[in-house]
Amino acid sequence: MKVSTEWLSDYISLENVVAEELAEQITRSGIEIDSVEKRSPGVSQVVVGYVKSKEKHPDADKLNVCVIDAGQGEDLQIVCGAKNVDAGQKVPVALVGAKLPGGLEIKKAKLRGVASQGMICSAKELGLNEKFVPKEQQEGILVLPEDTEIGVSINGVLGLDDEILDFDLTPNRSDCLSMLGAAYEVGAILGREVKIPEPEKKLIEVAEPASSHIQVHVEAPDLCHHYAVRYFSNVKIGPSPQWMQNRLAAAGVRPINNIVDITNYVMMEYGQPLHAFDADQIAGGSIGVRQAVQGETLVTLDGQERKLEAGALLITDGEDKPVGLAGVMGGLNSEVTDATVNIVLESAYFDGGSVRKTSRQLGLRSEASLRFEKEVDPSRVIPALNRAASLIAVYAGGTVHQGIVESVVRTSEEKRIVLSLNKLNGYLGTDISMLEVKTIFNRLNFESAERSGEIEVLVPTRRGDITRDVDLIEEVARLHGYANIPTTAIEGPTTPGAYTKEQFLRRSLRNLLTHGGWQEVISYSFTHESSIGLFPDLSGGSRGLKLAMPMSEDRSILRTSTLPQLMDIAAYNRNRKQDNLAVFEIGSVFWTEEEQLTRQPKELPVLGFLLTGLRQEKQWNITADKVDFFDLKGAVESVTEYLGLKEKVAYVADRPSGFHPGRSASIYLEAGGEKIRIGVIGQLHPDVQRQKDLDDTYVAELLLAPLYQYSDSTIEYRELPRFPSVERDIAVVVDADVEAGALIKAIQSAAGELLASVQVFDVFTGSKLGHNKKSVAISMVYLHKERTLTEEDITTVHDRVLEVLEQTLAAELRK
Repeated sequence: MKVSTEWLSDYISLENVVAEELAEQITRSGIEIDSVEKRSPGVSQVVVGYVKSKEKHPDADKLNVCVIDAGQGEDLQIVCGAKNVDAGQKVPVALVGAKLPGGLEIKKAKLRGVASQGMICSAKELGLNEKFVPKEQQEGILVLPEDTEIGVSINGVLGLDDEILDFDLTPNRSDCLSMLGAAYEVGAILGREVKIPEPEKKLIEVAEPASSHIQVHVEAPDLCHHYAVRYFSNVKIGPSPQWMQNRLAAAGVRPINNIVDITNYVMMEYGQPLHAFDADQIAGGSIGVRQAVQGETLVTLDGQERKLEAGALLITDGEDKPVGLAGVMGGLNSEVTDATVNIVLESAYFDGGSVRKTSRQLGLRSEASLRFEKEVDPSRVIPALNRAASLIAVYAGGTVHQGIVESVVRTSEEKRIVLSLNKLNGYLGTDISMLEVKTIFNRLNFESAERSGEIEVLVPTRRGDITRDVDLIEEVARLHGYANIPTTAIEGPTTPGAYTKEQFLRRSLRNLLTHGGWQEVISYSFTHESSIGLFPDLSGGSRGLKLAMPMSEDRSILRTSTLPQLMDIAAYNRNRKQDNLAVFEIGSVFWTEEEQLTRQPKELPVLGFLLTGLRQEKQWNITADKVDFFDLKGAVESVTEYLGLKEKVAYVADRPSGFHPGRSASIYLEAGGEKIRIGVIGQLHPDVQRQKDLDDTYVAELLLAPLYQYSDSTIEYRELPRFPSVERDIAVVVDADVEAGALIKAIQSAAGELLASVQVFDVFTGSKLGHNKKSVAISMVYLHKERTLTEEDITTVHDRVLEVLEQTLAAELRK
């Protein structure tokens, strides 16, 4: 729910209240504010001007020379190319020195030899979202209402200085899906009085009763508890007033015409959806509410034919023909158009479950269905109807016929809940007085009465989420302030128990890898003495620790690496025709530098991988590709990414003993101010593979202790990008020993925050490139979180990337 502070100030004083501070207070009181936004930041020195005359430009067919009275003491001459500009219009005029969104500054200029002292602005140039501008105003300059005062700031006229609070509501707080609900909430937080509109005092009805023109009958009383209509004649369809359009746009609703805008305005104000029918299209002067039969159809206002399922709630005319989907959307056959003269205005309470079911079945959600499915306030059916009637009378010239035609099945009463002060303080661990509790309920506009240590509260129907005394306790807690609730010691017997961080992460990694298609193996911690010398670089030159009483020669020494056992497992499986293996082991290795032990050896947790065979079995539509280094690297990266360390891990080309000299790397972790070698990844040396009778086999081993220590598996959710990204591909020629990682780091450093992602997608070597050279093709995606990137933005950052690559790595753009 987007709440305009300008609109909110109609109901509650916001004097000396800063929007950002108010958002913080609301969030601390239980309703999260996602953002605080200005409708169009960056507009200054733009005023309302009057086009006194328009003449064709002497040297340009598509340009006009306009004389503008902008209230500056003397007329301005402005050259304008908009097709819709004309004499007699009120328009927004950017004076010389004005600033517009996007950093545009207006200066004196000459267009084809004619001086221009400013600019006549369109809605887009003022930063308005065209989605919320009437269709007729989306092209060309923005034409303002005739009664707009000349010379006043456009910010006030269009509400551009308005600030919007985005309420992120949970389903139980549907009361705040309205401006009045938001006002009650803010009033309770600030302790200020809320002023509610009183449309009945302004409503003037003609003597002819509405019942002479329209009748109501409800055939589904369980799904429609209250249905009410008013009848209007002689309405004049046209644009709604500018202030109303501003407020609707601030709420995220596009203005259409005065009748539709008024129904939307009242819906946003009261939280009560309304719908206007063209009365002359309602056959028989009768409106009914019934359930649909299977296969019945209705063309809704969006022009789509909807095939209805049995039970959907319908609005029908006197011939039992559907004219609307109750609580979801009206029918095209009863739409209010420019030719409409007489109107039937609906206000009702529909069952939330029925509306939700229909909305889901049709895949059709609307602002109305959003409110009905969360249950609207039943007491606002008539006030909202009267509020809309008073606005239609003023802004559409409609004649309001006497009385409301309605069908009332049942009414909802305010709930009375008794709350014990002892229970409240016992639940919260506080010592709040009865006076403070009564004050909080008074701020909430809940009537209350004290009686011998208890307080009886009358909960208004707008707060359907409050049904028990514990709900009242929650209201007291959030308005008293969660920060003011003291921390108290836990009382009673407790049985603490939890995994250590290492235990939790070890179990999590097992789940991660097994769900990714890897199989866990468990091998002995004892191995043959010959295995100790296979991978000396993994253990830092540690000596093997011999057992005093080994069970066999093959199990006579504590292992210093898991890889020899993983190789034995692979050989065992290959001997049994199981050639495709992806296995891992989480276990301990034992390191010591002593030949004769004088202290305990280091017992280090490690994670070992082994990958060999085919990536997937050959099928009729799938080739049988062998696994490679990057399959294993992807598994290691999934581990580091899960632990929140992917960006801190680097792979550096290396030639550790026992590994292929050109397909291996050491793995480093940059954390705690130092660079820690945490493991090795690569293909086994061909000699080792032959010794074990293995095909191409890839292995890795990671020390888990530093990963456990620096892990941060907190999940951070980021908003999906609202603006389009731009992709640029480059191919650069560099020396053969330049690593792709160095290129990527240079690009990230140069591109900064605009770089959403960077990826190497091709590497090419050949005699055409020159001796000891290679071509690396890189794809880069640029994205700005707050706006659409311009070609100038992209060119600037892209040129900087190329410059940095050339200066730091001697990279040349391949041509």
